[in-house]
Amino acid sequence: MKKIVSVLFLLIGSLSLQAQDPDFDDLKILYADANYEKLVKVAEGYTNKDELKKNPLPFVWLAKGLYKISLSGTDNEKFKNAYKDAVGALGKAIKNDKDGTGLSEHEEFIADFQLSMAETINNDISAKDYSKASSWLMKYYKITRNPIGAKYLDGATKYRKADKSGANTLWKEADLALTKLVTDPESVESWSEADKKLLTLGALQTAECFIAGKQIEKSNALLKKILPLFEEDEDFKTKCAELMK
Repeated sequence: MKKIVSVLFLLIGSLSLQAQDPDFDDLKILYADANYEKLVKVAEGYTNKDELKKNPLPFVWLAKGLYKISLSGTDNEKFKNAYKDAVGALGKAIKNDKDGTGLSEHEEFIADFQLSMAETINNDISAKDYSKASSWLMKYYKITRNPIGAKYLDGATKYRKADKSGANTLWKEADLALTKLVTDPESVESWSEADKKLLTLGALQTAECFIAGKQIEKSNALLKKILPLFEEDEDFKTKCAELMK
C-alpha cells in the first residue's frame, strides 16, 4: 500500500511539473543575442501550442522580435509587414494578460511600442491624413488598456471625414470613460506616455471639431474636464487657452 501511495505521489508530481508553463529562457537569450528572426520563429512555435495559446508571454516575445525586425530591416519577404504583425502579437499578449500583471517585466517595451505608434498617428493628423490616422488608431486600441484618448481622436478623424454619426458614437464612449477617470485623476500618472499624449491630442482635436460645429460650450466643457489631469503640461494648457472662449 505504501508503495502504491509513493508511486501516486511521484506521478502527480510529474504531471504537475509537465503542466507548468516554460520559463521561456530560450526566448530571452535569443533577444539578448539580437537573433530576432529566430526569436520570432521559436516564439511563434510556442504560440501555436494549445497549452500556451492563452499565455501572454510567447506573444509579447513574438511582438518584441517583430518590432526589432521592423526597425533593423530584413530581406526576408516573410517580415515585410513586421510592424503590423507586431501589433497583432502584442494585442494578443495584452488580451491574454487578464489581470494586468503577466506582462509587468515588459512594460517598458509596451510603452515604447505605443509611443512609436502615437508618433505616427500624430504625424498623420498634422498632415491632415485622417484616414491613415484612423487606421492606426484602430490598431492602437489593441495595444492599450486606456483607449480614451484614442477614441476622442478617432472621433475627430471621423468628423473630418464627414462621418458625424461615427464621431458622436466614439465621443459618447470616451465621455463615459472620462467621467470615471476624473473621479480618480491620479490614475493617469500610471499611464504610458503614449496614452497621455493621445488623450491631450484627442481632447484638442475634438474641441476643434466642436468649435467648427459651433458647439463652443461642449468644447469648453471637455477641455475644462481634462485640464486638471495635465496640470504640469504647459504646452497643453497653452493650447487649451487658445481654444477656450
